[in-house]
Amino acid sequence: MIYRSLTALLMSVLLGACSSESGDATASQQVAKDKPNIVIIFTDDMGYGDMSNSGHPTIKTYNLDRMAAEGQKWTNFYVAASVCTPSRAGLLTGRLPVRSGMASSQRRVLFPDSKGGLPQTEITIAEHLKSLGYSTGMVGKWHLGHLPEYLPTSNGFDSWYGIPYSNDMDMNLDLVASVNDEDWERRHVIHPENPGVHWKNPKSEYWDVPLMQGEEILERAPDQHQLTKSYTEKAVEFIKANKEDPFFLYLAHSMPHVPLFTSEEFSGVSTAGLYGDVIEEIDWSVGQVIKTLEEEGLSENTMVVFTSDNGPWDIYKTLGGSAGMLRGAKGSVFEGGVREPTIFSWPGKIQPAIIHDIGSTLDILPTASNLAGGSLDYQVDGYDLTEVLTEVEVGPREEMFFYGGDVLRAVRLGRYKAHFYDENREKLDQPWLYDLNEDPGEKYDIAADNPEVVARLAAYALQHEQGVVPVVNQLER
Repeated sequence: MIYRSLTALLMSVLLGACSSESGDATASQQVAKDKPNIVIIFTDDMGYGDMSNSGHPTIKTYNLDRMAAEGQKWTNFYVAASVCTPSRAGLLTGRLPVRSGMASSQRRVLFPDSKGGLPQTEITIAEHLKSLGYSTGMVGKWHLGHLPEYLPTSNGFDSWYGIPYSNDMDMNLDLVASVNDEDWERRHVIHPENPGVHWKNPKSEYWDVPLMQGEEILERAPDQHQLTKSYTEKAVEFIKANKEDPFFLYLAHSMPHVPLFTSEEFSGVSTAGLYGDVIEEIDWSVGQVIKTLEEEGLSENTMVVFTSDNGPWDIYKTLGGSAGMLRGAKGSVFEGGVREPTIFSWPGKIQPAIIHDIGSTLDILPTASNLAGGSLDYQVDGYDLTEVLTEVEVGPREEMFFYGGDVLRAVRLGRYKAHFYDENREKLDQPWLYDLNEDPGEKYDIAADNPEVVARLAAYALQHEQGVVPVVNQLER
């Protein structure tokens, strides 16, 4: 750090003898170096146990394993919700989605007929970093509103290439019905617990989801076999085009959300079947991003974060991934639905470690803001993780609130987690309590032996709820 500072000072003195135009250019380049590039790679429905560095025995994730070994692997890292839309709202705003109306117990996510989206009053990571001189780009799945006023380009991103919601939406009902058995009923489309042929042997034409560039629809029903590859190509293009200035890239993969597709190169490469193929292609994509940063001389000034939006969609069995030893899955506030595989990488700046402290996607905005030299003068639910990342200090987060829709269903405080509802979303007469340090799988309810802990967490949850101001629900519009 001292050597770099002295070198920069000496260079500025030497270049001061040159023309004023040259001096201005040098100053601009130094500002760019002082502000780190930030890359977030976000997968869809990837389970806690779906990386080889997390112990998966039949999926190979060489690039993610390298990231984990050279950077920090966080083992207690949570998303803001256990389904797509609210989770993404929490990531981008640093605020619990219930605060922005992006959480609902009636309609858990946004759909193609939704009229709502992320309110303009919310400040995204892209908007905040843009105000600090960053170029901002997004590639991939958005799912925070498909109408023009809600798209990425209306929320701080200079560019966007991707799809506006999940890759299983805009289903061609007539075509899907025609490929299934005679007893097929359209309710199966809504209730995929009874999966049809279209899930097991998917074809892109079964879904008319739009592929977009900015506000323009490039095509309907794009070849989903090419999505991961095309997202990767666009991400690499963005990095190369913006390498002279600080940039923020948000790469949000559509996979491994069903329907599952891979390019020809990754078909059959995994011993874990189609799901494994998809994860290994995403791992390849991570490798391409890291390789590009290295080749462009940007890796030592770029923080890369890898995580997922929620746990695996286990109703699809082997097409849905694994939460490993954790209980629950997508849609659940048990650990398997909300604790995600997470890695921070920044060569020379982030201290390699395995971090057991609590972290959340809510913390990424405050952390990015601090690293970029910014400040936040409004309420967020996130914490700045800089000291943990750079000095391996004790993390600032002690609590985590777990919402199912717009209802607070569980809370974690330190090592303890209390559930106020069961798996069927029924209110419990007495909360369940788990020690997540000793029992991360939430197998053993210890509430009866720890009434004072239950009372403390219940009071903590009530205090939080009383501080949440009701707003217009965007998902129910």
